[in-house]
Amino acid sequence: MTNAATTDSSHGPSVRLDGKVAVVTGASRGIGEASARALDAAGAQVVLTGRTTSDLENVAAEMQHDPVVLTAGLAPPGAGTDLARRILNEVGGVDVLVNNAGIPMRRMPEQLSEADFDLVFSINVRSLVMLSVGLAPSMISRGGGSIINISSVAGVHGPLGRVAYAGTKGAVDAMTRALAADWGPGGIRVNSIAPGLIATAIWEEARNNVPGLIEDLAGQIALKRWGFGDDIADVVLFFASDASRYVTGETLVVDGGMARVSASAAPPTLPELED
Repeated sequence: MTNAATTDSSHGPSVRLDGKVAVVTGASRGIGEASARALDAAGAQVVLTGRTTSDLENVAAEMQHDPVVLTAGLAPPGAGTDLARRILNEVGGVDVLVNNAGIPMRRMPEQLSEADFDLVFSINVRSLVMLSVGLAPSMISRGGGSIINISSVAGVHGPLGRVAYAGTKGAVDAMTRALAADWGPGGIRVNSIAPGLIATAIWEEARNNVPGLIEDLAGQIALKRWGFGDDIADVVLFFASDASRYVTGETLVVDGGMARVSASAAPPTLPELED
């Protein structure tokens, strides 16, 4: 890929992706929507995929570079392979793939059924890999490309009640590294982004109805705020462009310091810090 990237003094990276084709799964809301809009704003033609046609069309209607809408559910066997075929029939080839589609699952271990386990792995892991496998040859034929897997801090630390979900994200990060090794000779870079606490639709009801939730959770983050879709979309642009041309096999945690930095609502009073 031969895209220039510079720093915009107002907000976020100023990246140009003119002439590139990008695919975003789960593009109707949240991180996927923000990523699709950012890629379009950078000049890419974006293929938006998701389960609800009307939601995808609402996003595409505000985009400028001939967006393509493909409705697809990713749970059934063969769904990722079939979606790759449909994408290539529409646009011929792909330069950037953002594997964002996924489902959350909160279950204590004793509540977890095999059906739960199979569902979350089919969407979060199997479809991600098979869609990537289906699109990779077109990237190689175009001189290389960038695959960006949206993971989670749940794959970095041990969250309560999320054993199956955390397992899918740990798998995504591990497969990111393995695919980077497999496809590096073909010019494909494969990286993952592990978002932290992002104010998407999943959190909307709780944010609106649980008193103190926003402030309490923000207090656990070093930067003292929740993340938003554009915080992740800016990193997607970095990985999509030549700004990251020598980066592959990496998982970049984008969480305001939640997972790996000590934080509390108020600085602790420690004897060694007192005058």
